[in-house]
Amino acid sequence: MTLEVWPHISPEELQIKAAESLDRELQWITQETITLCHELKHGIEDCYALLAPIDPGSTLVMSTHRNEKVKGTITRVGTRLVKGTLNLQLRTLPPQQIHLSALEPIHIRPLDTIHTRLTQAIDLLGLLLSSNPSAESIASALTALAECLSESAALLRGSTTSEPDAAWQTSSCPAHHFSPALPEGLSFYMTLQESSLVLWLRSLEPADAPVNFGMKLGLAIGTVRRLEHDEMDTVFRFNPDGDGGCEPKRGGLEGRLGGRKDRTADVLVREKVRIESADPSLISLYSKLGFLSHMLSQARYNLAAVMGVDLDMDS
Repeated sequence: MTLEVWPHISPEELQIKAAESLDRELQWITQETITLCHELKHGIEDCYALLAPIDPGSTLVMSTHRNEKVKGTITRVGTRLVKGTLNLQLRTLPPQQIHLSALEPIHIRPLDTIHTRLTQAIDLLGLLLSSNPSAESIASALTALAECLSESAALLRGSTTSEPDAAWQTSSCPAHHFSPALPEGLSFYMTLQESSLVLWLRSLEPADAPVNFGMKLGLAIGTVRRLEHDEMDTVFRFNPDGDGGCEPKRGGLEGRLGGRKDRTADVLVREKVRIESADPSLISLYSKLGFLSHMLSQARYNLAAVMGVDLDMDS
């Protein structure tokens, strides 16, 4: 069976009609994509609002499970930790209470980066929707937008490997973020994983610190037990002043340290504790980013199909 166009037209005219049809289809899909971009912009603005610095913020419980090694709360406002109190009952340190300084909020670097990416995405869509873009311009903008959303979701998801996160060596919170100042030999490192705030506390000692006779004797006869963990007996280069990730974007590490010398030293981890607290706003943010990424992927696929280009969805 054959298919013919009736009334009959010449091959040249058929090519012209096919090109006109394709052009109309491209115009239609372009308008549909622009309409979807309005929806995307509203959705990303909702995501942006979840990281807005609106008081009183989110107060989260930060306590270890099945024991009271760490017990307390912290308050997140936007991308910062503005206050908090933690009671510590670590085996290698005296019992103590640490307080976050209200004058020196702790910036959570992954949240700062997500905030920046969402700002870029909103600005990009605003610029796109304020012009009369071509299909090629829309496709390019959607690719950049996909990268912003993908990176934001990856930061919320955090590391998926079982290897210890080495960033604590340079990104732990400096002592001045606490009132009174954080004691020597304690690392306070905050990160994100699975849309939750994760706090790592590490009790440290100098790598060249001598082991006293009582400790040696206790280990030998079994009256003292070492705390076993995956970082024991490993020497780390630890910078107690941090790398500026906990500071405001302006003023950062340079303004804080001034001419102070580098205090990086070799240390051993005597004890480490992980505390995780699910943040409802971050869980909602991750869910919204996933939905928007799905919408965006479908729009990119449809536009590429009409344009006749191969789309690498990993790009």
